[in-house]
Amino acid sequence: DCSRPSLARPPFLPSSTSMNMPHSFGSVGELVLGDSPLPTSPNGTKHPVPIPTISPASELCWPVRPMLRNELDTFSVHFYIFFGPNVSVPPDRPAVFVINLLPVLDSGGVLNLELRLNVSSLCGENATVFGCLNHEVPLMSSDNASVTCEAESLAGFLLSVNATASLSRLRIPYPQTGSWYLSLRLLCATEHGFEPCTNVTAEVYLRAYLSPCINDCGIYGQCKLLRTNNYLYAVCECKAGWNGWGCTDNAEAFSYGFQLLSTLLLCLSNVMFVPPVAIAIRSHCLLEAAIYIFTMFFSTFYHACDQPGIVVFCIMEYDVLQFCDFLGSLMSVWVTVIAMARLQPVVLYLLGAMLLSMALQMDRHGLWNLLGPSLFALGIMAIAWTARTIRRRHCYPPTWKRWAFYLCPGVLIAAAAVLLYAFVETEENYFYIHSIWHLLIASSVGFLLPPRAKPNGRLGPLPRRKGCRYQLCINEQEELGLVDTAMASINSICTS
Repeated sequence: DCSRPSLARPPFLPSSTSMNMPHSFGSVGELVLGDSPLPTSPNGTKHPVPIPTISPASELCWPVRPMLRNELDTFSVHFYIFFGPNVSVPPDRPAVFVINLLPVLDSGGVLNLELRLNVSSLCGENATVFGCLNHEVPLMSSDNASVTCEAESLAGFLLSVNATASLSRLRIPYPQTGSWYLSLRLLCATEHGFEPCTNVTAEVYLRAYLSPCINDCGIYGQCKLLRTNNYLYAVCECKAGWNGWGCTDNAEAFSYGFQLLSTLLLCLSNVMFVPPVAIAIRSHCLLEAAIYIFTMFFSTFYHACDQPGIVVFCIMEYDVLQFCDFLGSLMSVWVTVIAMARLQPVVLYLLGAMLLSMALQMDRHGLWNLLGPSLFALGIMAIAWTARTIRRRHCYPPTWKRWAFYLCPGVLIAAAAVLLYAFVETEENYFYIHSIWHLLIASSVGFLLPPRAKPNGRLGPLPRRKGCRYQLCINEQEELGLVDTAMASINSICTS
């Protein structure tokens, strides 16, 4: 600890131990002069500055160069060196730098350190620049410590650059706050290992900065800011089987063919909604057909935009596509059950749309968003069927063929789809199970849609009354009360 009073620290360092920069600040704040010009008197004459000898106790205390911080955004801070970013590492002493990380503001990101060696500055020597990054205490007690970055109970992160590998990077996720010391030492390789160099001064490009995530998580991940209690931190959410701090581990990554296959499965499985649309149009259920087309369209493009990896195609914002897909799916279930109940009031369709929109805004991925409206619609259908059964004194629907060939298969298919969606579907089998979900739901809709309603007998053409040699033609619209009787045309009575 260089700030201890027991260590006699000289006021100035000799020129042989200078930091090869015009000015620098010591660890306790006093100005340390290196190769700067000697101070001059007002008349211009130079006065030499006495340079005392360094005692053995003070040889371990070297000036520490502070680094300025420039905050750009959350967990985005750049650290700058005075007279940097190129620094000179002399052969006879380490160059020490300090990075101060603030509590809360800097602990949730990634500390990045980069060293790049200027190979031409080595002048052909087989030299290596070792860097040790330590928390709270600089590690530079001996040559061995500079190579291994360990001394007694201290241990740090080791970096090294030489003529062969001139670039070295270090990343520390969620660094501990406080002072981090970087000690750079230049050593030359000999037959007996590494020894201090003699007449070589290495030039190193030093870059230190904080970032929210490593390389912004790449193309297979997304950097997110999360909060747990009072702790704010950034994390990479990886996709397509990629893992790691920066989503760079491809040990379990999906291949391009698998990504393309999963996208095609999820998108093309929506083609199964074409038969229900045709059945709805044939049954004159135009509103239901419009809902099915809406669902098929947005489900296709939502899954094309929702894919992990690089096989992605978005026609609009992801959030809009997701909301429309979920709303269309739930509305398809709602209008199908209401159509099965043979209820025509438009208020039920509007009520379902408003309630489903509210539920999706609260929680889009909740299971009860699907089960709640479905059970409510089934309750309305049960009440309507029970009322018709009591009024007609006959089971509704009246034909056993309708139960055996349409209702029972449709209910079984829909139940299987709900069970798959609720209990089987996971992130690993999402591509397959959700495609099967599309097929089953579309198939169940085709079975459950009611047939075309038969016209009521009182709405049909009335029988014509015949007289002797005359045929009396009664205006059907007048008989049904659709026109004013006073406006009845003379053509209502015609002669055969």
